[in-house]
Amino acid sequence: MKSPIVKRSVVLAGHKTSVSLEDAFWQGLKDIATSRRTTLSDLISSIDIGRERGNLSSALRLFVLRTYLKIPDCCRSAINEE
Repeated sequence: MKSPIVKRSVVLAGHKTSVSLEDAFWQGLKDIATSRRTTLSDLISSIDIGRERGNLSSALRLFVLRTYLKIPDCCRSAINEE
């Protein structure tokens, strides 16, 4: 059975690292970056800089979760359609 978690490479502060995320969280990050008119790399870098503890993958999941919890139901589909 294929794992639902996919390892992806990202560059942070000039260093290549990998994050393991489910597709839904990766898509959420891409949608949030688009809605904020920023690159995925810049968004991930800002999350990395702002995290207080834990690994990057967990910080990214929590960021997506917190972002979507703040968005009213009526506006969620607009983010996913961009």
